[in-house]
Amino acid sequence: MTKHVGLSKNIFFLGLILAASGYVSTPVALIGGLVYGLSFAHPFHVESKKLSKLLLQLSVVGLGFGMDLHQVIAAGRSGFLYTAIGIFVTLALGWLFGKVLHVGGRVSYLISIGTAICGGSAIAAVAPISLASEEEIAVSLGTVFLLNSIALLIFPLIGAALRMTQTQFGLWSALAIHDTSSVVGASAKYGVIALAVGTTVKLARALWIVPVSIGTAFACKSKAKIQWPWFILFFCLAAVANTYLTIFSPAYPDLKHLGVIGLTVTLYLIGTGLSRKTLAEVGVRPLVQGVVLWLIIGSASLYFILKGLIHL
Repeated sequence: MTKHVGLSKNIFFLGLILAASGYVSTPVALIGGLVYGLSFAHPFHVESKKLSKLLLQLSVVGLGFGMDLHQVIAAGRSGFLYTAIGIFVTLALGWLFGKVLHVGGRVSYLISIGTAICGGSAIAAVAPISLASEEEIAVSLGTVFLLNSIALLIFPLIGAALRMTQTQFGLWSALAIHDTSSVVGASAKYGVIALAVGTTVKLARALWIVPVSIGTAFACKSKAKIQWPWFILFFCLAAVANTYLTIFSPAYPDLKHLGVIGLTVTLYLIGTGLSRKTLAEVGVRPLVQGVVLWLIIGSASLYFILKGLIHL
């Protein structure tokens, strides 16, 4: 038993070092993490989860040093309207599918919130406010995480097959992929412009955590503390520095590179968190709800973008 634990730790740290080396792409890091999570008992499951959350926020701030503020404002302004419409439609459809499939009320709501806003971050923010149980949170996170992993791997392939421009792909990723980490990972693989658009619009989408959390607290009469997405402010400040504080410009490429490496490590850590137990907890009905909801939102947003009805 001790030998198995030692082997598990050694392989985990080896994967961590490779992910941080700068020679591994984000999809490869995620796949490596998934293989590990499904093959070994994670010796640092709790610590890894906390680290990945913090590292993602720091990585997004680092990527901000490669953004032009004018581009951020333009994409964020347009993206805010699209995300508002998308969130309303997603929540309505999520409620409908939850009723049809007889998915538990809180699980259905959390899956809908995760799909509508920003995956695990939104679920983590809303779950305590909605008084969800540990099991309900685990099922919701497991469902969203599975779809997130698939999206990161297949979206760049679909975008290339459809010959989407980088702007189109970045916008589609931001509107159709759940977690910020997967949006950034997929758009970074597609190109620099795709990364700028995807990250900015996705962060505009993530801002909806605040009003949705307040609405949930009001509906549930909950006094739980609302989590504010402060890292979005620091991302914008990094873009301000990159655009106007040119005296420090030699340092910005290095800070952006650290953001990319941080994101790669984040995706590896997220991948290691998927276990056979998580797959068993998800169940069929919540997974069907999540898949159907995701396919509708992803397909509809792709159609509107390709037709030019949604654009920046």
